[in-house]
Amino acid sequence: MAVLPPTVRPLQPPKGSDIDFGAQIEGVDVENLTDEHFEIIRDALYRHKVVLFKNQHKLSPKAQYELTKRFDPVSDNYGHGKTIDAKRSILHPDLKTVPHQPQVQVIGNGFVQSYEGLENIQLRHPHHRTFHKDHIPDDKDYDFTRFYRWHIDAALYGLHPPQVTTLLAVAVPKGRRQTLLYDDGTGETLDVPLGTTAFVSGERMFDILSPEDQEFVLSSKMEYSPHPYIWMSSAHSRSTGLGLHSEGLELPNSDLPPIEETKIMVYPMAWKNPVTGKFALQIHPSAVRRIHCADGTTIDDLERVRDIVYKLQRPAISPQYVYPHDWEEGDLVLFNNRGLIHSVVGAFKPDEVRIFRQCNLAASEPPVGP
Repeated sequence: MAVLPPTVRPLQPPKGSDIDFGAQIEGVDVENLTDEHFEIIRDALYRHKVVLFKNQHKLSPKAQYELTKRFDPVSDNYGHGKTIDAKRSILHPDLKTVPHQPQVQVIGNGFVQSYEGLENIQLRHPHHRTFHKDHIPDDKDYDFTRFYRWHIDAALYGLHPPQVTTLLAVAVPKGRRQTLLYDDGTGETLDVPLGTTAFVSGERMFDILSPEDQEFVLSSKMEYSPHPYIWMSSAHSRSTGLGLHSEGLELPNSDLPPIEETKIMVYPMAWKNPVTGKFALQIHPSAVRRIHCADGTTIDDLERVRDIVYKLQRPAISPQYVYPHDWEEGDLVLFNNRGLIHSVVGAFKPDEVRIFRQCNLAASEPPVGP
């Protein structure tokens, strides 16, 4: 029987949405990936931003790592790095490391007796009540949810943002959906599968801006806080998960681990797609600190910086632009970490066990701007 060539098929967007990204690839052996097939995957990733492979139940952590590394062969650091003072980092409780493949992390929810060399681990799905300023009442928790935190996978201090993140669904609770609330006065809601990962396109985010805002984005740079995940550890998120309230709760530099000025990251606001040449508005809204403008001035009032970023990003997280992936066990999803932002979503019951494997590697080069 002849072996059919790989196919790349755009995902069917949910009814009523205006999603213009996402594709499924069939006919590729990810465990034994050829150079030719990788080039098909790479091209699809940068054209479609999110790429789905079904039925990858037997994919090894080693193959997942090798696939991730192919996008940037020089890279090898875990995407968020080895955080100094990790116990104060807001990322610390959410990640477990596969012992025999330390670049691959295990995330999810519930007690897991044994998985890939990890024994008796307790996974914790991030819940908005631990990060948002206000939250949905407890008695409505399993019916309603929010975006937890819109973000780019990145250390944003001393390491460049990964090119790609790979996510494998190992165990997925099924049987119920939730209504996602924006709770920002707009009345907007979104019907989502339990524990979805929500994605929005940075290119769409840029394209729907006014010409004036596009010019501002193309000519400005964003400076991020040193040790951002410790710096923001006491701050509270907006109800949309898109950036933080300005309440003076960020840690002062004197309370952070030692700061090396050369590790503070300043990136363009617009990042160029290496295949299509299109620009994506790529900002991690919770970690922002200063804006460097084209005329040489700096906006360093934190509340103003956040308000500017929110105004630029908020239109693109409207319900019609959000792709909430409906996870099934065996789904392998790759996403262009330099072309979209994403958020954890959902509230699980204690006995709902969810196991995912995640891999991303800090990039060897910074993002390319205008």
